[in-house]
Amino acid sequence: MKENHELNGVIVVNKPMDYTSFDVIAVMRGLLGQRKIGHCGTLDPNATGVLPLLLGNATKAQDIVPNHDKEYIAGFQFGMTSDTLDIWGKILTHEKSEVTKTQIEEALKKFVGEIEQIPPMYSAVQIDGKRLYDLAREGKEIERQSRKVTVYYANLLDFDFEKQRGTIQVKCSKGTYIRTLTDDLGKELGCGCVMTSLERISACGYSIENSIDFLKAREDKDREKLLQNIMPVESLFLVYGYIAVSEAQAKRFLNGGELDINRTFLGKKGCNDGEIYRIKTKDGEFLGLGKVNKEKNVIKFYKKFN
Repeated sequence: MKENHELNGVIVVNKPMDYTSFDVIAVMRGLLGQRKIGHCGTLDPNATGVLPLLLGNATKAQDIVPNHDKEYIAGFQFGMTSDTLDIWGKILTHEKSEVTKTQIEEALKKFVGEIEQIPPMYSAVQIDGKRLYDLAREGKEIERQSRKVTVYYANLLDFDFEKQRGTIQVKCSKGTYIRTLTDDLGKELGCGCVMTSLERISACGYSIENSIDFLKAREDKDREKLLQNIMPVESLFLVYGYIAVSEAQAKRFLNGGELDINRTFLGKKGCNDGEIYRIKTKDGEFLGLGKVNKEKNVIKFYKKFN
């Protein structure tokens, strides 16, 4: 593959159904002429929506992205259960249900806030070095520890009583399984429930409005058009405040040196130990991240993106 000069930044893809996250990366490597691409948050092949791709030195942010919250619109069907907790698995039970809209809205309230979830067997969670989905495919089911996750809201968008199906909108923390939530909702209402669709409408601070149409991009093969949709690496860290530094401070920081807090605006404003700030030049160039060390009264070098 002919390699262009390395791109650095973030491009958000609207992943279609029947593609893995790695399928998307493979295609985008070809379209952009770039090998170094990572992503924030895997989407299952049957799920669609927001998949932020990290290009070039943005891949260094993979483990330190501050905002891991996700937002989904999920379809569900009452009266059924499956081994994968969604419509694409082996259907285990199928029975009549007569759940009402009011019952759903009341039950959903119990799943908002910090809740406990048991990861599904068909998931990428590792236990003793083995992926749960590998064990599930071998017909094994093992005990899993519940994990704490946060659901900021879970709202019923619509519901068809006759068909016993509807959609919910959920905003949640990293590690939340929506199909576990719909399965638990079915258990709460005593009728079983499977997830029938899943669209991620936001992830890591990027929304579906920020995304490119993957299938159209693959068809057009227009690299120049794609380049217009690349956002700066700094866009991953906008939840942090920033410090504008002098040329001498910038050089010191880029060499891994510490910055004296009193020589920045934090000297007067004040700051807390462990706080992370974006380090920028006076001209607005993003250099990287620094972390406050109150004991030494310095901003320690944390990560360089220049």
